[in-house]
Amino acid sequence: MSLTIVILAAGQGTRMKSARPKVIHELAGKPMLQHVVDCSRELDPGQIIVVTGHAAGQVHAAMQGQELMYVEQAEQLGTGHALAQCLDTIEPGNDVLVLFGDVPLIQAETLAQIINAADDAAVRILSFIPENPFGYGRVVRQADESVCAIVEHKDANPEQLDIGECFSGIMSIRGDRLQQLVTALDNHNVQGEYYLTDVVDIAVSNGDRVAAILCADPGEVSGINNQQQLAAVEALYRTRQADALMAQGAKIFDPARIDVRGEIKLGRDVQIDVNCVFEGTISLGDNVRIGANCVIRNTSIGADSVIMPMTSIDEAVIGNGVSIGPFARIRPGTECDDQVKIGNFVETKQARIGKGSKVSHLSYIGDTEMGSAVNIGAGTITCNYDGANKHKTVIGDGVFVGSDTQLVAPVTVESNATIGAGSTITKDAPANRLTVSRAKQVTIDSWSKPVKQPKET
Repeated sequence: MSLTIVILAAGQGTRMKSARPKVIHELAGKPMLQHVVDCSRELDPGQIIVVTGHAAGQVHAAMQGQELMYVEQAEQLGTGHALAQCLDTIEPGNDVLVLFGDVPLIQAETLAQIINAADDAAVRILSFIPENPFGYGRVVRQADESVCAIVEHKDANPEQLDIGECFSGIMSIRGDRLQQLVTALDNHNVQGEYYLTDVVDIAVSNGDRVAAILCADPGEVSGINNQQQLAAVEALYRTRQADALMAQGAKIFDPARIDVRGEIKLGRDVQIDVNCVFEGTISLGDNVRIGANCVIRNTSIGADSVIMPMTSIDEAVIGNGVSIGPFARIRPGTECDDQVKIGNFVETKQARIGKGSKVSHLSYIGDTEMGSAVNIGAGTITCNYDGANKHKTVIGDGVFVGSDTQLVAPVTVESNATIGAGSTITKDAPANRLTVSRAKQVTIDSWSKPVKQPKET
């Protein structure tokens, strides 16, 4: 039987105190709804339907470019009403799994237990045992462990309040029972809304079996209604990511102070110091060491490389045995070959830096093709922008560039050339020669040092 996943994402989320819909607030660098969609895709469903309502356009924009189906819930009349809006869109006969766009930590392995359970249940719910069950609907089971009711906290009697097992909101409905169960929902309650939980009562009254699958980790079903809860879930997410890295052998100096907003592929014996942020797709080779307070995004770093503290690396390829930082900024398009050294207060962009080359401090290297064994002196700048267009600097193998030099692109410094310190190079520098561009030093005998004038009273 094929599967349709319906993700409820129509609410405004007023407690977030934001103009943006709750489900597009970011968790670990991407909308919380995206986490639910990514998890859903792991189950290989035939359809993923997102129910939108408040500020639907913002949700569509945040999720653009993805193969999702959207159904609008023009009036937010409850979770059951939201599912009912999807009945004409769901492929006939498909089993349906209902998820929530504000429950971003749910795992595919847990959901697979619901949809693959070997029973004849018409409805399956995901339950959990919270530390504090206050406010949650209690799952009441029969002697055969099937579910006979979900009792809301406010309606529970003292015996039911002693039940620790609670309903997460996540539910699957068998395809051949979907239409009948959902269309039987009514809004005869104080709020005047259609509740998904009522599906359980309807199924039981019809003689259908309802099963509950217990979620082993209550954190997976943590919902987010306000900024405090978002921060708490983000902290839980960070802990899980750190645990996963350590399980692969990484040395994490403080698991509470690492922020992974993407995926990291690890080699052996990687070390990561405190307060590092990783975004997008990251690859860290064997024996890589990341210093404190680094931000690394969409980057691969080769074996035995050292990234010193306070370094930012964005969309770069870093070879083996490379040293970068501290206080370096590696911008998109940078490629460092093996044994390259990038020192403190160096910025690179769209730069290919050859094997064993050194840019040790206080330099900007942009739109540059640099050979191997090059030494760039402190304060060197490749002047790549003429005010309208970018131009390229080419530096051959074995070049030595003295300190405080400007290479005004487009320009080529040929292999084994030497550029004298303090030069402004506007023409190609030949190989194996010293090129110098300096004004004549002059001393002005008649010059007097300025004297500070007294302030007028």
